[in-house]
Amino acid sequence: MTAVDAQMFWMSAVVPNDQLVLYAFDGAPDSLDAALDELRRRALACDELRLRAVDTGAWRYPRWCPAEVDADQLAIHHGGGLAWQACLDAAARLRDDTLDLRRMTWRAHIFPRVTGIPGCSGVGSVVVVQTGHAFADGSRGTALGGALLGRQKPVPVPVAARRGFLPLRGLAAARAHRMLVRDTEAGRVPPPPPGRPLLSINQRPRATSVVRTVVLRRDQLVPTVTIGVLVAVSDALAGYLAARGEDTSTLGAEVTMAGAQDSGAHNNFRNVGIGLHPDVDPARRAELIGAELAAQRRRGDHPAMRASAAASAAIPAALLRWGVGHFDPEARGATVTGNTVVSSVNRGPADLSFGGFPVLLAAGFSGLSPMMSLTHGVHGLGDVITLSVHADPDNVDVDDYWARLCAALPG
Repeated sequence: MTAVDAQMFWMSAVVPNDQLVLYAFDGAPDSLDAALDELRRRALACDELRLRAVDTGAWRYPRWCPAEVDADQLAIHHGGGLAWQACLDAAARLRDDTLDLRRMTWRAHIFPRVTGIPGCSGVGSVVVVQTGHAFADGSRGTALGGALLGRQKPVPVPVAARRGFLPLRGLAAARAHRMLVRDTEAGRVPPPPPGRPLLSINQRPRATSVVRTVVLRRDQLVPTVTIGVLVAVSDALAGYLAARGEDTSTLGAEVTMAGAQDSGAHNNFRNVGIGLHPDVDPARRAELIGAELAAQRRRGDHPAMRASAAASAAIPAALLRWGVGHFDPEARGATVTGNTVVSSVNRGPADLSFGGFPVLLAAGFSGLSPMMSLTHGVHGLGDVITLSVHADPDNVDVDDYWARLCAALPG
């Protein structure tokens, strides 16, 4: 494993970080056994779906090693059938059963008969692909889910680079950081975004979380899917918080942004803070949000970021393991990167199938955290975009916020 993946792996024992991606299909298979056999054959045909984590000692990094596909990796839920919203609620609770990556790196949860799926002509079916975050980020998870569900495209195999010598890479990172400071002061590189003051939605979750989803067409969200959703979230969240007497002038979102800092890592992304600018009209807000996203991409492309990543990759396993072991999950910061999370992932073309039935949509539920009681997932599959809200009902009036968000979205 690379350092970033090992950190994800060790951190999962402290803060669970499994990912859940839901795929809904336009039909329910007559023969569930045949549909499961098809999934199993696809998994066996993909080497990247036949890996386990092996962690053999404190002085070395864990490794990805070949393994067989376990029978428990295909799990059936509610075989008698259930409604769409009940399926969403059940899917969100799957995160409570965290994967042990030494036993299985992914698991497919099958809901064979689901009624009320948006766009479904009758009774449909749902497959929820659960992966450990150390095993896959959003981009890699898209490729792995595609292989399991019939996409005829090879899954990229990460090519591990040499870890390098930490002191030398540390010196290179220090030189690059000084260059970053000079470039920032000269205005050639955007500055890092400020932290955001805590709001009520940044309280620690206390209750069983709830999920809501809405399905949109890709052409409804302009100028891009991510910006279009952020504009609507700004409107809804500012109205929700202002109605409770909270100051929304510094309202911001934590947005996931794909990167390419380590070709050998299973995780290549970073989180950036973006202002939501609720006090300006939607058109201007879209311009400001787009400019901030572009600015953070430019900052992420600076050589200092690659040098820093290379230095982190050279940290000895024992030192990184020690640092993770001293992480305090109960600690709370004075500010947050963003007051809510918006994770936007393109899940590719609508070329997936289960039991011979075509895929309708994909959805995902960004996890809550000690600093976050409200998150958003934006998942595109073909021309269909599914926006999901994942929230703690003790800290968030979900029905009120959901009504405001639906009203803010384009019709």
